Amino acid sequence: MMLEIKDVKKRFEDHMVLDGISLDVNKGDVVAILGPSGSGKTTFLRCLNFLERADSGQMFFEGTRYDLNTAKKSEITALRRKTAFVFQSYNLFLNKNVLDNVMLGLTLGSKIRKQDAREIAVEALRKVGMAERLTSYPSQLSGGQQQRVAIARGLALRPDIIFFDEPTSALDPELIGEVLSVMRQLAEEGMTMLVVTHEMEFARNVSNKVLFMENGHVVESGPSHDFFNHPASSRSLEFVNSLSNFA
Repeated sequence: MMLEIKDVKKRFEDHMVLDGISLDVNKGDVVAILGPSGSGKTTFLRCLNFLERADSGQMFFEGTRYDLNTAKKSEITALRRKTAFVFQSYNLFLNKNVLDNVMLGLTLGSKIRKQDAREIAVEALRKVGMAERLTSYPSQLSGGQQQRVAIARGLALRPDIIFFDEPTSALDPELIGEVLSVMRQLAEEGMTMLVVTHEMEFARNVSNKVLFMENGHVVESGPSHDFFNHPASSRSLEFVNSLSNFA
């Protein structure tokens, strides 16, 4: 098992955002994290990469144990060398071109020589269909193109797992497909991914596991096929039936 997450809890003041979330992830899994707005999906993902500190919980990643509340900076740095995080809003440096945005994490974060970093960055950009825009700046790109650059930035780090936080939510409808196409390709190549998403077609056809959350709790967790075709709980059935594509 690549990733084992146990009993993650997180409270913001009087509001319990995560109340004992657990999840097992095998190498090559694509896990769709689903649920209504405010269910704790993004907070859960951010806790796994220490962008938020959980109040409690444990994570075992490739055999190494991490306490999600007390992990040291050195442990977090070691974990982040094996992971990548793709945000909703791209988070590109507006004053740097496409190539420099992807190279930056390699030269500064990973201390890779500039020449080697350039080769890695170009290959990552080629994979997401952006090799022709190396000298373009974010302001010259569509939202879908910016998000593909953000994905390339993550791929360049050669992570073992990628966390996606609603990667298409900031995009116009006509641009969503190009990002989902890249993610589908990554899934076919065996990349392990945890994806917070509202794109139900992607969840149904690309993911192999679903984690369905509501009010900080796990309502259902299991194979995607079972979730969409034979929901185990009445709440899951209600959620699936509410989706216009599958109602």
